[in-house]
Amino acid sequence: MNKRLVILLFSLITLVIFVGITLGLREKTTLPEKMLLDTTSIFQRIFYKPASSIAGLFQNVKDMYSIYEENKVLKSNLEKFAQVSAELNRLKDENQRLREMLDAKESMSDYKLLVAEVIARSPDRWNNVIIIDKGSKNGIKKDMAVLSPKGLIGSVQRVANFSSSVQLLTDVERGSQISVVVQGDQSVFGIIEGYIFEEGLLVMRKVPIESPLKPGQMVVTSGLGGVFPPGLLVGEVTQVVTGDYGLTQMAYVKPAADFYRLNEVFVVERSFVVPSDQGVQP
Repeated sequence: MNKRLVILLFSLITLVIFVGITLGLREKTTLPEKMLLDTTSIFQRIFYKPASSIAGLFQNVKDMYSIYEENKVLKSNLEKFAQVSAELNRLKDENQRLREMLDAKESMSDYKLLVAEVIARSPDRWNNVIIIDKGSKNGIKKDMAVLSPKGLIGSVQRVANFSSSVQLLTDVERGSQISVVVQGDQSVFGIIEGYIFEEGLLVMRKVPIESPLKPGQMVVTSGLGGVFPPGLLVGEVTQVVTGDYGLTQMAYVKPAADFYRLNEVFVVERSFVVPSDQGVQP
């Protein structure tokens, strides 16, 4: 049966080809040719459209699958790009910090500095204490000054073998006061003994009323007591007001360091230290 059908289809195809060839040579079409052409067109009309629709359906499915695969690749690439972008930003930030550390270390060549990494912040005193990855085995001692590349941030409070806790200047009211000097034509001495969290300002008190003091002046450690070396940048005077009873002045100092972005710090080695419980730190 199949063999007969194949022969029939082959004969029809051959006949159509023959008619097509000979039709171009003659001006008139014979009746059998017309019948054959009409029959062929009917079969084409019956089978061509469904076949075209089915073929289109398969093509659409194929296109949808291709789009699905492309979306998977694009989504994967987008996720990889986000990861690479985050890593790039992290490396840029780290590179910037290391450059600042290098510049700061070169500018403080007069001091012997130990580089330490901040590994934690005390949860119960988040704003006041950080933990660094250097301890007594690295030469760290209590009361050593600790700096960020931008300025003084505090002093070593407790020392373990391989880590230490650092008391930040924001906790100055709990610790010892810090003796500072305001740079200018005439040096003005004062004491940092407070910190206003809401405004992020250190408070310098006990400045003689006649001392020349104005906003914009830089404040550094005085170095008078033996804990903090002289000349470590603390911050900048932003406002000067009259103190209690009108006998002294009080200045608000914006810290040079950013206490909320501490990653690597310097610990300043000294040949001797004065215990902080003796009062004012220089």
